[in-house]
Amino acid sequence: MAAPWQDRVRSKLTSLKAAVSQIRRGEHIFLSCGSAAPLGLIPGLVAEDVGLSHNEIIHLLTLGEAPYTRPEFAERFRHNALFIGPNVRAAVTEGRADYTPVFLSEIPALIRSGRIPIDVAMISVTPPDAAGYCSLGTHVDLAPAVLDVVRLVIAEINPRLPRTNGQSRVHVDRIHALVEADHPLPELTPPGSTEETETIAQHIADLIPDGATLQLGIGTIPDAVVRHLKEHSDLGIHSEMFSDGVVELAQRGVITGNAKKLNPAKIVASFVLGTRKTYDFVNENPTVELYPAEYTNDPYIIAVNDDVIAINTALEIDLTGQVCADSIGARFYSGIGGQVDFIRGAARSKRGKPVIALPSTAQNGVVSRIVPRLADGAGVVTTRGDVHYVVTEYGVADLHGRTIRERAMSLISIAHPKFRPWLLAEAKRRAYVYIDQIEPPVTVPLYPSRLESRATASDCLSLLIRPVRATDERNVHDMFYRFSHETIYQRFAEMRDYLGRESLQAFCTIDYERDMTLVAEVKNGPTTPIAGMALYVLDRRTQYGRLACMVADAYRGRGIATLLVRALADIAQARNLRGLIAEMTPDNTGMRRVLEKMGYPLESTHEGRTIMLKMTFTRASGGAGVPTEGRERARK
Repeated sequence: MAAPWQDRVRSKLTSLKAAVSQIRRGEHIFLSCGSAAPLGLIPGLVAEDVGLSHNEIIHLLTLGEAPYTRPEFAERFRHNALFIGPNVRAAVTEGRADYTPVFLSEIPALIRSGRIPIDVAMISVTPPDAAGYCSLGTHVDLAPAVLDVVRLVIAEINPRLPRTNGQSRVHVDRIHALVEADHPLPELTPPGSTEETETIAQHIADLIPDGATLQLGIGTIPDAVVRHLKEHSDLGIHSEMFSDGVVELAQRGVITGNAKKLNPAKIVASFVLGTRKTYDFVNENPTVELYPAEYTNDPYIIAVNDDVIAINTALEIDLTGQVCADSIGARFYSGIGGQVDFIRGAARSKRGKPVIALPSTAQNGVVSRIVPRLADGAGVVTTRGDVHYVVTEYGVADLHGRTIRERAMSLISIAHPKFRPWLLAEAKRRAYVYIDQIEPPVTVPLYPSRLESRATASDCLSLLIRPVRATDERNVHDMFYRFSHETIYQRFAEMRDYLGRESLQAFCTIDYERDMTLVAEVKNGPTTPIAGMALYVLDRRTQYGRLACMVADAYRGRGIATLLVRALADIAQARNLRGLIAEMTPDNTGMRRVLEKMGYPLESTHEGRTIMLKMTFTRASGGAGVPTEGRERARK
């Protein structure tokens, strides 16, 4: 004997025409999204004899055709895009459809309150289980809120839709009309990559520690990032969505979720969008849970996990840090989606890192995506107060808590080299930077990230030995003004009360080819003070480098000077310098010992009040070897 719900299912099975005929004129119709779009139901909306008029159709990103946006249906339908996809972009651009800019986390409350009115839900579901529950499949996102308020639910039953866990169940009693369907799910094929995309992805991967919880947005860059995480361990996922790359990492054992505080050992998302590989992976998979958007995108819930790394993309960013992500000028292109939700959630997370990633240029290199001011009509999605890390193929700019001057210089340093002089000139015109600000490098080599290396000083102090950046001015300033009188005298052979702006810029803005300055950056959570620096300036006549080294008083006696000078000597020798010459006071025995440790011949001469120690390279001697591209990357 059949269960009562089974009898009710049979009574609800109907034709497409009969199901659509239950929709009234003027009603607001919600379509389930992405790969769960009810493709079998949509033709019924645009059938000639359906009798609908002045109906609003509402949805997030969908795949497949959107015939209701065609000009010939303008009197019948008006589309309201909560996120603009390729299938509705032209209609929005031409004014035949609307766009509602709103944080995804807030949409469910707007639906329940009636601020965004919805009368009819057209969704895709799996066949019911033994208890009469269908699954929403690949997309939960807004569906629970919609199902709470609508008067009519029309569902297509598609056996190809995967059955998912979490909060994706809906009982057949909540559905008014069932239409049988059997069509493949629309797929989002992984986009092709480029060298610049892979470089951006590697920079982002360097920011991700083992045990981090990731949010990945939609686009080529988030897809590329996962390809650079294969050597990580115990990563977790709490994201608005995920795709094929996450599946591969999970199958490799890279994603375990073991470090997550919330939903441990679970991959959490609101929807999935990818190829059949992803849809098969989530089918009845107990390690994957899909939840409504008000849960996955709530910044306070996101922040419960530690080390949340939110990775999102942008179309344009100005020199103050304002991020445009939903429009190209005044032309709406995509949507706000969950970007701000996760930017703020990651910022609240302990050791969290919100990341905005974008190529440095657009239109095949014709225009810079880093600009003095956003284009006319461009909207700010992520504010200058929310932005933290910005990544291009030229590096990483950490803007959080930085001044406008520091932000401008950081962003100029990761812009395409050919646009840097223009950006600096515009920054000066707007008084963002000093009028005499030294120009950053504009020719190759730019910032030589290959020379970065990890090091451990005594007391297990973790350091990043790296070339100096123009954005290090604040940290170099702070190091100098914490020097003791003895340290200043030993370094400069005279007493100095101040380090002028010109000298500070000269320390931090170098060409990386003729001269080199290395700093020892302390890896100390959100603060990264400079413990010491070493530099040489090449004398082209003699092919010796004039060496200087200084270590902050608080970090002296830990072998930092030795680490810096050895790394600097390796670079100098690799560049065919004959050696290094250090000028020092006679009582600077510490610096003498550092040079003696290098293992090269030393020649000492007196010049007035100072001693000149000349260290000449020999190929048989030397330090730890020249840093190479194959070094272990320093995860920041």
